[in-house]
Amino acid sequence: MTIQQKVFALIIGAGVFLVILEMVRRRRLAEEYSFLWLATGFGIVVLVLWNDILDWLTHFIGAKTATTTLFIFGFVFLILINLHYSVKITKLTIQVKDLAQKLAIYEKDK
Repeated sequence: MTIQQKVFALIIGAGVFLVILEMVRRRRLAEEYSFLWLATGFGIVVLVLWNDILDWLTHFIGAKTATTTLFIFGFVFLILINLHYSVKITKLTIQVKDLAQKLAIYEKDK
């Protein structure tokens, strides 16, 4: 990894940290979701500073290049986020259905 790539990746990692902290401070992002994004920023910084970890992961999963490893982990990360949001949407859908049923019963009795 060239020095320009490392600097760029460090700026991205630090930027993720700062943006997430600011969003939590302004209450635009709940704390429960911020941990996932803070971990992402931390992971970027760790992989940039200790390139040997990325090389080890690349060898461990049998990929040819480090960029393939990053792509695979990015793809898995996005799948996990989609799964998490699907679970949240399912819970909210059930809550909305229950509230609508309770409201219908309330208005019927009224």
